Amino acid sequence: MITAITQERAQYSLQSALQRELKNKTAKVGVIGLGYVGLPTACHYASKGYKVTGFDVSVTKVESLKCGINYINDVDNDELTELINKKRFTATTDMKQLGNMHVLLICVPTPVNKLKEPDISYVRDVGKIVAEHVNEGTMVILESTTYPGTTEEYICTPLTEMGYVIGENLFVAYSPERIDPGNKKFNLSNTPKIVGGMTETCTDLACMFIGPTAHRVNGIRVAELSKIFENTFRWINMALVNEFTVLCNELEIDIWETINAASSKPYGFMKFTPGIGVGGHCIPVDPYYLLYKAKEHGHRTKMIELAGDINDGMVHYSYTRILELLAINDKLMKHSHIVVLGATYKSDIGDLRESPVIRLLERLQNKVQNLTVIEPYAKEIQINEQIIPVEKYDADILQKADLVVIGTPHNCFDWKSVHDNASLIFDSKNVMEENGLLSDKVAKL
Repeated sequence: MITAITQERAQYSLQSALQRELKNKTAKVGVIGLGYVGLPTACHYASKGYKVTGFDVSVTKVESLKCGINYINDVDNDELTELINKKRFTATTDMKQLGNMHVLLICVPTPVNKLKEPDISYVRDVGKIVAEHVNEGTMVILESTTYPGTTEEYICTPLTEMGYVIGENLFVAYSPERIDPGNKKFNLSNTPKIVGGMTETCTDLACMFIGPTAHRVNGIRVAELSKIFENTFRWINMALVNEFTVLCNELEIDIWETINAASSKPYGFMKFTPGIGVGGHCIPVDPYYLLYKAKEHGHRTKMIELAGDINDGMVHYSYTRILELLAINDKLMKHSHIVVLGATYKSDIGDLRESPVIRLLERLQNKVQNLTVIEPYAKEIQINEQIIPVEKYDADILQKADLVVIGTPHNCFDWKSVHDNASLIFDSKNVMEENGLLSDKVAKL
């Protein structure tokens, strides 16, 4: 009985101490992984008044940050410099310093391999490192998108093996990142953030730390599954509109006008638009985490598999359309010069991850006489394991091209100049019509 009372008091003391540190913003926050999620997250909490330490295995990233060099578009350069100068943010590769933190946020990648199977190795490795260095009373929050059960298996298990009791002398929660690169309207300050803890106490503390944007759920697996469901929802609807696009081409019906007509309904319809494929670090990846988990339990997620086939097939469809357009204009691909405008997965950012335009470039490379990529947000692009430079926008380049492909429609492009200087345009995103420049030289997706 005395032992139980002593344990309860110790638990209450640790919980109260963390609550006090969070309330006073004196808690030291560690962010593990300083990529597209981790660095904006570190800056967000540093700007809220916390002292934040960023951890990364990349010496290059850490040294860059120490010099005030920013490598993430969504992070404001002046804000980063100010946080560093005020010693609100620092970066290190020394994982031993994890033991000095009151809160640890894990923001490491969760990609898929070539077989579309989850690569959970980053989370697994970090879980072991955290267990080795963390001290009691710390709150650990996993933010990486993953399948249900990951937090328990790869974060909690190593901790319990070290003797910690989750919810008593160490606190664990899952709160998936919701960072949309390039989104100027929604950010970490105004986007609701799902929070689920291993225990009620864990959830309470995590919600207190995250603040007003916290959206509490009952159970850590609900939190894990909700993020995958968000992106699977978009993945499947993208597949639907992509399938309609292929059908509309056969039926000689304008898919874009069809979508706009359906969008006139003020309820019960959500607008999705087609493209060369689906890119980015979340949507083409996350559904396969759910597919993997379903197979583990003997279930098939047929809709996810079918959506994957359709979305992946848009690269081949786009390649075929390019062949058709060249043939109609009496041109052979092997004798043609093709210019591709924009190669990142999304407009106005420099993120090339999972970009379908890159996959299209891989199909075109070595099949055309000349292939030119104009991408203002990247210095170089890797295509079929070859690094190729990108060109700056130049009207002369377009004039010499047999076909200009609009891959990613960055707002910095002068669409009137594109229209006036190109002899033939394959518009994958309907930007020409949207800018009042539709003509006989423009072919839609």
